[in-house]
Amino acid sequence: MRRFERRLIVDPSLNRQIVSFQANKSRPAYRWYKYKEAYSAGLVEYLLARYNLTAGTLLDPFAGSGTTLFAATKLGLHADGIELLPIGQQIIATRDLLEHDCSDEATAVIHRWLKTEPWRNTESNVSLQELRITKGAYSTATHNAIECYMTAAQRENSCAQTILRFALLCVLEEISFTRKDGQYLRWDYRAGRRQGKKSFDKGPIQEFSSAIRTKLTEIIQDHTEATMQGSLFASARPTAGRIRLLNGSCLDVMPQLLAGSYDALMTSPPYCNRYDYTRTYALELALLGTDERKLAALRQEMLSCTVENRAKDLLHMNPAWQNAIAVADNQRLLQAILAYLNRQRELGLLNNAGIPRMVRGYFYEMACVIAESARLLKPNAPLFMVNDNVRYAGVSISVDLILSDMAESLGFIVDEVLVLPNGKGNSSQQMGQHGREALRKCVYIWRKA
Repeated sequence: MRRFERRLIVDPSLNRQIVSFQANKSRPAYRWYKYKEAYSAGLVEYLLARYNLTAGTLLDPFAGSGTTLFAATKLGLHADGIELLPIGQQIIATRDLLEHDCSDEATAVIHRWLKTEPWRNTESNVSLQELRITKGAYSTATHNAIECYMTAAQRENSCAQTILRFALLCVLEEISFTRKDGQYLRWDYRAGRRQGKKSFDKGPIQEFSSAIRTKLTEIIQDHTEATMQGSLFASARPTAGRIRLLNGSCLDVMPQLLAGSYDALMTSPPYCNRYDYTRTYALELALLGTDERKLAALRQEMLSCTVENRAKDLLHMNPAWQNAIAVADNQRLLQAILAYLNRQRELGLLNNAGIPRMVRGYFYEMACVIAESARLLKPNAPLFMVNDNVRYAGVSISVDLILSDMAESLGFIVDEVLVLPNGKGNSSQQMGQHGREALRKCVYIWRKA
């Protein structure tokens, strides 16, 4: 692994803001929904400019909220995105609708709603679906207001309904007793659902009408300004590319795509950090109709990044992945880490016995994703990937080096691994047991051989 030392390059242009959602907070359209796991549009622009990519088709196999897709198409590329979670699918579909197919009639509906607030005078006949992990997430008044809002929205045209539902999705966290916290939803003490020894106070909880009015205003203002700017500067800008959204797991979708059809790939897969998207986005998933059975299925379809993921039969899914699995089998650092974690599990020293299975599943599935990426890219096309290193039971797992080594065995050349100047600290629990150790956060840049 020492051969990568010279390719680990600290890039002062990168920081936590640009390689996270933080830099999107004040950016029109990107700010509508706080998708915490996203990177910024600025990062997409920076990387595409670095490689002078202004045309062709780009793929993001973990599209999330669509940052890559929207930023790339603004620069003239076409973009295909694969996304499993319904919340990501909804964000992308709604933004695309607003940018291309939203009629004046639909925007007029939103203006009317801001003037008349029809949810206040509507008797609800829609029930807000709940999951076991979302029950009691709202005050009685907020719960009732959501149902009245959903009832009133059903009376509008389909385009307006989509926008109204999206605005509601955008405010669920701030009007609830919950806060997203990586592995789970953290509950405010006012919910009466105390978790752990310490009570949690999330601070002011937004009143429904105020929150939804603010969000609808933000959406309609950003949409109006973008439309005006698009008209004023149309001749000075590249023609925007098109977005194609492919719903499902990239492990299922990528093998169906045509080999050698992409000019670039940019993505950030789930990290190997136990974050459970089906829990943190449970409020949104429930609103979108995900029931307990679908939630459990989504959790298993996701890339293995939680301790509840069962092992996937990758060869049954795609026999062509035999070589990718062999590459993971022969990755010496990975196998040494897995052996160590299994010993720790046998000694009862892990805080969850599922960690070795999760780590193994993560890297073997990523090997298959890398193999598919190499198959889909044109020769010499770049792949950009944002990822974090992680730490379990005192051992730092060099995700960047392991994945880069496997990539070189699966059809890539590792150009460089851009390292953020300030590493990420390990968790407070790990820090207490093993001391502080910074973990690299990187942007990998590989090129199809």
